[in-house]
Amino acid sequence: GFEQIFKNSLTGLPIGGGKGGSDFDPKGKSELEIMRFCQSFMTELNRHIGEYTDVPAGDIGVGGREIGFLFGQYRRLNNRHESGVLTGKGLTWGGSLVRTEATGYGTVYFTQRMMEEHGESLSGAKVVVSGSGNVAIYAMQKAQQLGATVVAFSDSSGYVSTPGGVDVELLREIKEVRRGRVGEYAEQAEGAEFHAKGNVWEVACDVALPCATQNELNGDDAKMLVANGCKFVAEGANMPSTPEAVEYFRKSSINFAPGKAANAGGVATSALEMQQNATRDSWSFEYTDERLQGIMSNIFENCAKTAATYDREHDYVVGANIAGFKKVANAMLAQGII
Repeated sequence: GFEQIFKNSLTGLPIGGGKGGSDFDPKGKSELEIMRFCQSFMTELNRHIGEYTDVPAGDIGVGGREIGFLFGQYRRLNNRHESGVLTGKGLTWGGSLVRTEATGYGTVYFTQRMMEEHGESLSGAKVVVSGSGNVAIYAMQKAQQLGATVVAFSDSSGYVSTPGGVDVELLREIKEVRRGRVGEYAEQAEGAEFHAKGNVWEVACDVALPCATQNELNGDDAKMLVANGCKFVAEGANMPSTPEAVEYFRKSSINFAPGKAANAGGVATSALEMQQNATRDSWSFEYTDERLQGIMSNIFENCAKTAATYDREHDYVVGANIAGFKKVANAMLAQGII
């Protein structure tokens, strides 16, 4: 929650920040069991949220299906249609185009801007992405659209090496429709190989995008990435690098973008969805994507400028932390909160 406040601050949009969740494990559960849990969860949650109070969005284990179950229960309990009370909704009932892709796309937009700052580009780069969920899939898609080759991705069962790149549509079919494992992708995609042992950071790359879960990339992994010639790391997940890994990146030749800056595209597009809901409007994919690109570019510029102001040029951790903190602190002081 603390991290989320500063991430939301960096977007430049009028949103606060918070985190919440449950200990329900959806793995192995039927759709009806998941629906009943979501409905029970919302039965308690609904009294604490609202379009002008707190607006939940999806995260690990909570995608469009779960948002639908939660939103439907909220409407039943309150007997009104507050479309802005949850984000990540379906397009036919208040959702925003680009919201599904936003976190992954935003991470890649930030990465591309960071690489340009150092005279490089995603075009021709080899990229490793951890995870194969919503963030990872769309990070892979956008990276390849910008000319990169995604050479490996993973899930909790292992990782798949893909020297020739990833067939994103096949991966989406397996993960989003069949809800299968990455091993199934390796069975069907030419040139792909599944590895049950080791981890995805063993694969040599120019760019690493940890997009799975918190603390997935440790100090040893960081050393392996540096040794294998990786130059850029951008966090697509929330705090996926351990403190030891972050410290090693900052002392090495790697340019490191923390999640509070690099993965802010998801929450930024949630705020754009709230804007559309408030005005009963619906924006095109191209317009919303253009807004997202602008937001991510502004976040990068803010981080880079702030770091340079404090004599820590190219230290995007310092830039993100100070820029986010100052905006929150100044608002609190101005409003008499000390």
